[in-house]
Amino acid sequence: MIEATTVVIVIVLSVATFVVAVLYGKRLHEAHRRYSEAKSAFDDVILSFSKQLQRQGEKAEFSARKVEVLSSRGELLAEQMKDQERAVQALAAKVEPLVALDKALPRIDTLENKFGEISSMKESLLQKIAEIEKRRPQRVPEARIESAIPIKREKALAQLTDTELTVLEFLATEGEKTAPQIRERIKLSREHTARLMKKLYEKGYLERGANKIPFTYRLKEEMKNILKKPEQKS
Repeated sequence: MIEATTVVIVIVLSVATFVVAVLYGKRLHEAHRRYSEAKSAFDDVILSFSKQLQRQGEKAEFSARKVEVLSSRGELLAEQMKDQERAVQALAAKVEPLVALDKALPRIDTLENKFGEISSMKESLLQKIAEIEKRRPQRVPEARIESAIPIKREKALAQLTDTELTVLEFLATEGEKTAPQIRERIKLSREHTARLMKKLYEKGYLERGANKIPFTYRLKEEMKNILKKPEQKS
């Protein structure tokens, strides 16, 4: 009886042990499966993180190269700015005499105006003398009257200076000319000649061709008639 009970107990314990072993095996297998999944997920995370680190490293390297290029460009730009600064300083040194000349131009214009006034007074006086001489035809030969009243004493030209009259007579004789050609004739500076031609053009004595540079100037038809000598008019 005791032996049968012992056998039953042994069998029950064996079955219980087997059941526990089976359950433990299942749990161990489930734990191993979860460990594998966790390890795989962890590996994926590590791989993804590694790729991100690699991309960030590439971006950092690209940024470093870009900064290096920009730095070299900045150095080049700084050098170019220095060259420009030196060029501006050189240009300023060249412009300084022109500025001084520009300050002196108003004085020159004032002198020209005074000279023009004196010339006008001279012309007026010569006209009065000519009128007096005309009233005494018996004492003044006709040829002398013509030489005493030159062409430039026409009323329309009374306010012009000798230089301006020279320009008009030059154009009347040789036709259309450029400002440099006129400057060679009157022997004045380029700026002075330019102002003189602008004045004659604005006063209506000349016509200007602006189709090309330098401008060309020609005498107006009515001015040609005024500048003709008496024997040419007859």
